[in-house]
Amino acid sequence: MPKELHLALDAELESHLEAVRDQQGLESLDQAAEWLMRRRLRKGTIGLTGRGRALYPINNQGGSR
Repeated sequence: MPKELHLALDAELESHLEAVRDQQGLESLDQAAEWLMRRRLRKGTIGLTGRGRALYPINNQGGSR
């Protein structure tokens, strides 16, 4: 079972996440934070490898996706 991760939000971070949530049509601030994290990871991998990569959840049991 995945552990829950919670960010300590100050007013500035909360307002930024709220803006992303509204802009992307997401339901929660958690989804907005995840969207931003995935976007940053994608941009980082493009910078390193020169091409986009799909992001998949990690399966603790191993094997294929």
